[in-house]
Amino acid sequence: MEQNIHPNESENEDLKTLSACVESLKKKGFTENFMVNEEGIHSLDDSVRVFNPHQVKIVNFFRFEGDSDPGDSSILYAIETDNGLKGVLTDSYGPYSDPNVAAFITKVEEITKKTNRNEWYDDEKEGS
Repeated sequence: MEQNIHPNESENEDLKTLSACVESLKKKGFTENFMVNEEGIHSLDDSVRVFNPHQVKIVNFFRFEGDSDPGDSSILYAIETDNGLKGVLTDSYGPYSDPNVAAFITKVEEITKKTNRNEWYDDEKEGS
């Protein structure tokens, strides 16, 4: 059963910060912290296994803007690998973004952005 990772109305209010969103995703099983380098994407806990863009899907992503400086913008990706590893990747958004992350993300074939807040737990309800 695929788990939908979108906030319900009350949870959405709590997901206005990057740290709150990361914590919410961890509760949904996205426990790995990913990093991108020239070779591909890997978990910070396991730098031996490297995934290429065709081996991952972006389940959702979230943008955050700095309160006083638009240059403080960041983006959080919820990622799942072809072997079921789930975690997050963060990057600056805009001119400060990591070129390795930007190059990797543009090659990922499956990117989903679900915006319907009521869909967050729909898959769980159907499975109960």
